Amino acid sequence: MSDSASTIAGAIHAIRATLPASTTLIAVAKTFPASAVEAAYAAGQRHFGENRVQEAMEKYPALRASHPGMVLHLIGPLQTNKVKQAVAHFDVIHTLDRPKLAEELAKEFARQERRLPCLIQVNTGEEPQKAGVAPLEADAFIRDCRDRLGLPVVGLMCIPPADEEPAPHFALLRKIAERNGLADLSMGMSGDYEIAAAFGATYIRVGSAIFGGRNYPAA
Repeated sequence: MSDSASTIAGAIHAIRATLPASTTLIAVAKTFPASAVEAAYAAGQRHFGENRVQEAMEKYPALRASHPGMVLHLIGPLQTNKVKQAVAHFDVIHTLDRPKLAEELAKEFARQERRLPCLIQVNTGEEPQKAGVAPLEADAFIRDCRDRLGLPVVGLMCIPPADEEPAPHFALLRKIAERNGLADLSMGMSGDYEIAAAFGATYIRVGSAIFGGRNYPAA
């Protein structure tokens, strides 16, 4: 095992040791190569997250062909013109955040006869630059997605504001989920996943704490 693979395996085992059995770890591999995904898989990791549909389409077909049991989560914004590819390549969508996207997903699920579990992204901090339905509009949006469009909505997702304590945001997301009978909570990242787990996260999305820092391409 290479040093990098050993580091990834150690990080996965250390994180899992802090989590309750009810919390699933999603290893967020955006910008990292297939070799990093393979190292995580060898350490027993099966749930992986990607932010971009195009990157997932390039990286995962070969990986999934040779690594059975991978579950691929879309955790980044989904453009309506990428819905067809997202439905074909992913297993779970965490970022259902607006009516137009809900409509397109319903149509594409019918076309492909493939229904992916969906989580609705709630903008708990009501940040104008961030995607997600406002907390006060969440109940109506959940109802519309489930009742009118028949989408398989299983839970909620949030990304708390970077400059605020995450706990109140996790508590708010859990409250909205509970009153709508939703079981899954996708919340918590590398810096706050233990807090999220304490508030009932069923999915945590961890990237840098597993794979290390990212080198983003220059703009």
